[in-house]
Amino acid sequence: MRLSPAILIGAFALAACGEREAAPSPAETVAAEAPVSDAVASAPAALNAVDLRRVCRAGLAAIHGQEPAAIAVDGVEGEVVHASWRAPVDGGRMKADCRVEKDLVVWKPLGLPDAAMVRWMNQSGDPAIRYALDGATVAITQTLPDGTTERTELAVPAEEEAH
Repeated sequence: MRLSPAILIGAFALAACGEREAAPSPAETVAAEAPVSDAVASAPAALNAVDLRRVCRAGLAAIHGQEPAAIAVDGVEGEVVHASWRAPVDGGRMKADCRVEKDLVVWKPLGLPDAAMVRWMNQSGDPAIRYALDGATVAITQTLPDGTTERTELAVPAEEEAH
């Protein structure tokens, strides 16, 4: 009989450990914490083709430590921009796809030897990449899973996209 209370307490403790909700992805966390502001720089509801290309070039440049001019837009299919740039280590070409969801830049590396790594970078544990347009400047804010942020302002004029 002495074990009965211990078993009962143990059962309640285990029942309290039930399933937990999955942690929100960085993109969900950043979107939930988005400040409401009347500032000039903003993310439009829908990007036109030129701005989509500008935002993706700026986002990929910031993520990979490149200048926007180094990011070549190889094509656009619907809302997905195909881009490439010179690999800094071996001189080959790095490739990625990019799309915009509200004020988030979501990208997917291409041509990696591990097929499991070829996925959209919008899962829990991935940095959240936000953008804001201000004339010819695209501001990119990267929020890492640990909550640290890095903001980069890049000049990506629309004239560069006209060719």
